[in-house]
Amino acid sequence: MGKIRIYFEEVSKHALPKRKMHDFIFDILAMENSNCGTINFIFCNDSYLLKINNEFLNHDFYTDIITFDYSENKIISGDLFLSLDRIKENAILYKISLMDEILRVMVHGILHMVGYNDKTRNERKMMKEKENFYLEKWKIKL
Repeated sequence: MGKIRIYFEEVSKHALPKRKMHDFIFDILAMENSNCGTINFIFCNDSYLLKINNEFLNHDFYTDIITFDYSENKIISGDLFLSLDRIKENAILYKISLMDEILRVMVHGILHMVGYNDKTRNERKMMKEKENFYLEKWKIKL
């Protein structure tokens, strides 16, 4: 059985429904014909993620998530760094709850790890459809 861990770096801890989130990620992986290895969600602030973006990707801009994928043979493993600053701003911008935006970004990272991309218009459309599909499943389970 795989492991899903949640960490907080340079941000205060948030009360998250960790058990439900854990089960949700396992459900997504099962529906995508993948298994869970070790997945670490690291919540951080903009400056922490910007340093990672600069150092590892040579990008000098803010983002809501950076995914380091270590998956092999449909066993999904990796480190996902999520900026709570970006997520909070996007939740306000899109007029959705903070929890909904956190979940959307988490799902986005998992979808990358199972093989979806978002470089082209068609890929972004497919990614958004998958995100929405899984977020609706989350709401049904609550």
